[in-house]
Amino acid sequence: MGRKVFVVGVGMTKFEKPGSKAWDYPDMAKESGTKALADAGVSFDKIEQVAVGYCYGDSTCGQRAVYELGITGVPIYNVNNNCSTGSTALFMAKQFIEGGLVECAMAIGFEKMEKGSLGVKYQDRTNPMDKHFTEMVALRGLAAAPGAPQFFGNAGLEHMERYGTTKESFARIGLKNHKHSVNNPYSQFRDEYSLDDILNATPVYGPLTKLQCCPTSDGSGAAILASEDFVKKHGLEKNAVEIVGQAMSTDYPSSFEEHSCIKLIGADMSRNAAQKVYKQSGLGPENVDVIELHDCFSTNELITYEALGLCAEGKGGELIDSGAVTYGGKWVVNPSGGLISKGHPLGATGLAQCAELNWQLRGLAEKRQVAGAKVGLQHNLGLGGAAVVTMYRKD
Repeated sequence: MGRKVFVVGVGMTKFEKPGSKAWDYPDMAKESGTKALADAGVSFDKIEQVAVGYCYGDSTCGQRAVYELGITGVPIYNVNNNCSTGSTALFMAKQFIEGGLVECAMAIGFEKMEKGSLGVKYQDRTNPMDKHFTEMVALRGLAAAPGAPQFFGNAGLEHMERYGTTKESFARIGLKNHKHSVNNPYSQFRDEYSLDDILNATPVYGPLTKLQCCPTSDGSGAAILASEDFVKKHGLEKNAVEIVGQAMSTDYPSSFEEHSCIKLIGADMSRNAAQKVYKQSGLGPENVDVIELHDCFSTNELITYEALGLCAEGKGGELIDSGAVTYGGKWVVNPSGGLISKGHPLGATGLAQCAELNWQLRGLAEKRQVAGAKVGLQHNLGLGGAAVVTMYRKD
C-alpha cells in the first residue's frame, strides 16, 4: 500500500428507466460530477486525472462527458469492465493517488442503456464471454432465456441442489432490497412487495422471478478522491472517508476447471479480492457496519455473502432467513435497494455504491441511515470477468 487515499466528495443522478427521460450521457455526467465537486468543495481545475466508466458508447465518450465539467487538458481514461466498470474507474483513480502521481482525481461513470435484457453488440468477432457460455452450456444446457439470468439462475440452482437452499431464501433478498429502496430517492423503483409478490412475479429462469432481477437503467455516479496532503491543505477532513483497502480480481482457473456454475459467475474472484482487502485494512467482516454488494440477481447476493465471509459456504440461505443482513441485524446489506431495485446502469453502479457508503459513513443517508456506521464494504462484479472489493472507514 502506498499513500493514504480519501473520498472527499460523491454525487449521483437518480437512476431512470431507459428512454423515460430526455437526457443523454453528457447530461448525466454533468449532474453527478457537479454534485460530487460541490460535495467536496473542490473546483474542477483541481482535478489532475479522470477515470471514466461506461460500457455502451464510442471511444471517447469519457472526454465528451467530462468536458461538461471543464476542459483543462488533463488525462481522461475511458474504462470498460462490464458490470464492474464504475468500481474499476474508482480503482484506477485511487491508484493514481496512491502511487504518488497526483493529489486529486475524479472517477465518474454513466450509462445510457437500451430497453430490455442485455444482448450482443458485435457479431463479427469473438464474444468476450465465449469461454463462460461454453462452460455454462456444457453444465446446464441453453434455455430460451436471456444470458445473464441463465448464468446467475444456474448458480442458484446449483446452490439449491448442493446446500438445500430454498426459493424462499432467494426471494427474501428481493423482499429486503425492494423494502430498502422505499427510502432512497435515487432508486429507479421504490415499491415494497410481500414475499408472495416476489415468489409469484413473472418467472425469468430457475429460481429467479422478475422482482429478483436488476433492471436496465440510465444514470451516473461520481467520486472525488484525494491524498492526505490535499485533504489537509484544503481543510476537507469533515467529509473525508478513507479507502483502507481495495483489490480487483479477475477469473481464476477454477471458473472453468471446477465445472461449477457458482465458480463460473465469479465466486472465487469475489472471495480473493475480499481476502486481499481484509489483509490490507486489518479489518474483517466482523468490523463492518454496512455493505453495498452486487445483487444483479438475488442468487448472486446470497452467493456473495459466502464469498465475502459473512457466513460459511452453503449458509447464505440461513443468513438471509435469520434477518442478519437488514436493519436490526449484524449488517445492513444494500440499504440503497441494491441493483435489484435501485437499478443497474453498468458504468455507474460501482460509483453509486461508493456514494451510498460514503453517505452512510458521514451520517447523511437520512431515512435509510445505518445507526453509528463507521466501516463500509463495497463489492462490484462483472462477468467476463472482474470483481472489485473496497473497504471504507470514517474516523
